[in-house]
Amino acid sequence: MEIEVFEVRGMKCAGCGRRIEEALESLPGVTSASADHDAGTVEVTYDSSLVTVDALKNVIEGEGYIVLV
Repeated sequence: MEIEVFEVRGMKCAGCGRRIEEALESLPGVTSASADHDAGTVEVTYDSSLVTVDALKNVIEGEGYIVLV
């Protein structure tokens, strides 16, 4: 398992974080996602043989948030 922490802009409340968590956790290979809207971060635990970092980033951005590099 791998862990990736993304800096995410645009999360304004816990509901925003939950939306991102649910979207990420629906991907095959993602075992957990934890968003902290106060810190502006999302931590994802995933199997890198099943999902890529780019795919994780695309899901977050697809929900309308900005992932900082």
